[in-house]
Amino acid sequence: MDKNLEVLKEVCKGVKMGMDAISYVSDKTEDENFKNVLNHEYSMYNNILDKVDDAYSNYGEIPGDSSIKDKAMLWYGIQINTIKDTTSSKLAELLVQGTNMGIIEGRRLLNHNEDLDTDVDKLLNDFVNFQEETVEKLKQYL
Repeated sequence: MDKNLEVLKEVCKGVKMGMDAISYVSDKTEDENFKNVLNHEYSMYNNILDKVDDAYSNYGEIPGDSSIKDKAMLWYGIQINTIKDTTSSKLAELLVQGTNMGIIEGRRLLNHNEDLDTDVDKLLNDFVNFQEETVEKLKQYL
């Protein structure tokens, strides 16, 4: 598979996981300020997903859906970790942990794929930078 498509696939997976995590977590909070942050982050993920979809079309591909297994594991993990604690602090902690995993994978992709097409490289950089900004916003709720 083309490196550009591999990177797009990973970004797409990360975006969808982020959106799913926010969906699962936002139902658990009553903190309106935190909910507003989550809604904004979800919207930003959605904007990136639109760009990923556009980039896929440049390669004659259509992005796939997240695997049911990945979604189920994410949902289950959030449910288990919030049985006793649904404070904004706990929810932010879970999101920071997941987002940090995305940052690590994104940085790894950037470091090992210097010859990406310009649009894919920019999309990957934008996604990683967005995730880093997200972690900074979520830290205030820890």
